[in-house]
Amino acid sequence: MGKLKIKIPLLLPEVPDEKDQCVYKLIQKLQEKKGMEKVHVADETDNGVPQLCFHYDPEVISIHNIQKLAEQTGAEITKKFGHKLIEVEGIRHTRHARSIERNLSNKAVILEASVSASGMVRLEFDTAQTDEAEILKTLRKEGLDIPDTQVSAERFLRQASKSEPYESEEKEHDHERGEDHDHSHGGIFGKNTELIFSVICGVLLGIGFGLSYVETVPSWVSLSLYIGAYFFGGYFTAKEAIQTVAKGGFEIDFLMLVAAIGAAILGEWAEGALLLFLFSMGHALEHYAMNKARKSIAALAELAPKTALLKRNGKTKEVGIEELSIGDIIVVKPNSKISADGVVVSGTSSVNQAPITGESVPVDKAPVDDPDKDWSKEKDIKDEHRAFSGTINGNNTLEIKVIKVAKDSTLSRLVKLVNEAQTQKSPTQQLTDKFEKYFVPAVLVLVVLLHFAFLVIDETFSESFYRAMAVLVAASPCALAIATPSAVLSGVARAAKSGVLIKGGRPLEDLGVLTALAFDKTGTLTEGKPKLTEVVALGEVNEEELLKIAVAVENLSDHPLAKAVVHDGKQRLKGADIPEAKDLEAVLGKGIKATLGSDKVYVGNLELFESLDDKKPSKETEEKVKSLESDGNTTMLIRQNDNYIGIIALMDTPREEAKNTLEQLKKIGIKRMIMLTGDNQKVADAVAKEIGLTDAWGSLLPEEKVEAIQKLKEKESKVAMVGDGVNDAPAMANSTVGIAMGAAGSDVALETADIALMADKLETLPFAIGLSRKAKGIIKQNLWMSLGIVALLIPATVFGFANIGVAVLIHEGSTLVVVFNALRLLAYKK
Repeated sequence: MGKLKIKIPLLLPEVPDEKDQCVYKLIQKLQEKKGMEKVHVADETDNGVPQLCFHYDPEVISIHNIQKLAEQTGAEITKKFGHKLIEVEGIRHTRHARSIERNLSNKAVILEASVSASGMVRLEFDTAQTDEAEILKTLRKEGLDIPDTQVSAERFLRQASKSEPYESEEKEHDHERGEDHDHSHGGIFGKNTELIFSVICGVLLGIGFGLSYVETVPSWVSLSLYIGAYFFGGYFTAKEAIQTVAKGGFEIDFLMLVAAIGAAILGEWAEGALLLFLFSMGHALEHYAMNKARKSIAALAELAPKTALLKRNGKTKEVGIEELSIGDIIVVKPNSKISADGVVVSGTSSVNQAPITGESVPVDKAPVDDPDKDWSKEKDIKDEHRAFSGTINGNNTLEIKVIKVAKDSTLSRLVKLVNEAQTQKSPTQQLTDKFEKYFVPAVLVLVVLLHFAFLVIDETFSESFYRAMAVLVAASPCALAIATPSAVLSGVARAAKSGVLIKGGRPLEDLGVLTALAFDKTGTLTEGKPKLTEVVALGEVNEEELLKIAVAVENLSDHPLAKAVVHDGKQRLKGADIPEAKDLEAVLGKGIKATLGSDKVYVGNLELFESLDDKKPSKETEEKVKSLESDGNTTMLIRQNDNYIGIIALMDTPREEAKNTLEQLKKIGIKRMIMLTGDNQKVADAVAKEIGLTDAWGSLLPEEKVEAIQKLKEKESKVAMVGDGVNDAPAMANSTVGIAMGAAGSDVALETADIALMADKLETLPFAIGLSRKAKGIIKQNLWMSLGIVALLIPATVFGFANIGVAVLIHEGSTLVVVFNALRLLAYKK
């Protein structure tokens, strides 16, 4: 049996991840083909990219035919099943979002729908039965505005060619021919219609209530004003209730409407109008508060400059950023925004990268050595050469070579991923949704039973009916519905502002409760580059002579350790003349030998000299080498002819900020910090001791790191893996939360991690965890508050301690408290 692995994005370019339904459809179709034994998602990724693994009979089907078949099947599925991320306007609150999501999901042509209260709609649909125009028509029939049909990031970036502000775009969208213009752009007063209607309701209620105490004014005047208040306060409530009931559902709006009608039937017009006033005002303010968090995210996209100065044939021309192509040269003037992702080819300057990476200190930029090279295909570009769209240039002019078009820039991808994160429901939100599914019908049963209380106790039917309406108001779980989404949205927005991408409610909540962190060593806890740490001269040779010999010989080698010796050695020698060596010979895994003048020089580990000849190093020298190695160093013994003249030691040194960062993590509740590394256990222990880790597990292969994470999850329940998001992607995929550092420079890390730290800064980690803990705390506070109010109000209204007015006042007040409590996350300080 043969095996073949193919990256999923090569077969299904539009599919976001391996959990998508289209992947399972592809597997199902391919497994039916002759010669295929089994098709499944591979356990390991290719540099973080998910793969399909094909088990096949090579005598029946060839590799070429498998690839062709897989591509054809993938193309058929892509053609049949569309994926769309659309930003809409007109979602007034979380319950409205949930109602729209349910309506969309009930349509046969839509396979999956996720709707966020902040206005993001994510859809998967059957293209054979519907198309984009029909999808948009369906959304418009839900009363939604669609300023543009493109993914949010692209829409914001395309503003470059327009002079109108974003708000004006709503006037430009087209309608399908023959389609009724039945959506109202928020209503007669635009986006603020609900708030204005609510204020009018309050004014009419106040005047009507005041006039009811004036004896000379007929009672019908007050009644007319109350009816007017009912209309303005109940317009949106009735609209949503009718839409929901028509589709066989019950929402809080329906409960409120029934209670208001009940109050009117009993002649309590003032209380019914008060109920509708407070309910509609609560909705309007809730919508305003959610928009505040949403605007914080939209501000990210607005960082993108509108135009770029394109340099061609020695002349500069101002063009829209969407016109830029890979390889173009743009000129960035002092103190202006950089228009595209690229590399610096001319000029030096300091660039403020805070909008993307959250770094508070500007980063010095310098030109690359080879400006003519195609840098768009280069994966490892140094930070000093790389420039990001949306960052701000310092005091000097830069020329930048474009390596990504506008829609693929780091900023564009960041906004897209943040918007997708808004549609991902957290575990707590899923739990509250389930709770509400059973709670609302239970309330309706209780209300029906309370209507007949007059049969059991000594009261009139009117009194029983009033009590039932009061309970209906008291039991409406408005605050519960908004408790989690408002906190998640605010948390994601605040994190993005500081260069941390949190992909939804699940990682935000999980990071807020876990107490164990696993770290990759190289490049995460350490600099990722070896540095010269010790130079030990032996015999009559002094330290400077030893260094000159070592640098001269290592200068002939291109090994990373050799480059470190040359770089750090030259710095220590401070410009001293270095002799020239020749005739380099490498001994694989052991060392090198070369000729320096008339001398033979050998540089390598102890194994090199064990097998070289009879001239072995002394016991004292061996002990010194082993002592340095036990401290985590990589050692090189140097011999000139027959004499051992010195030892040099190198080490991948810990980051300067590592120790302080780990101390901060302990302070915020992380009890266990484990380093997972492929280095030997001695090196691992030395690094762990220096920076203050609780555990160090060395000599691990990539697959063993996955096993280590699984063991940790068994003991700690939840564990996060911190790494670069590329080499350690399998371990991240198996952790509760995968955290990638330096994601701004890595597309793979941006896609694979649950949480991406855009800057390659370890000190950002305590902020991300602190914010998550704060968010988790606020979610808990909101849940206790919303459930506590319901638990308090139901008995209070059942036993007559609270009337409808008191119930609705406390009820709507708690909803607003919950929302504004969540908005505190936007002001979270590092």
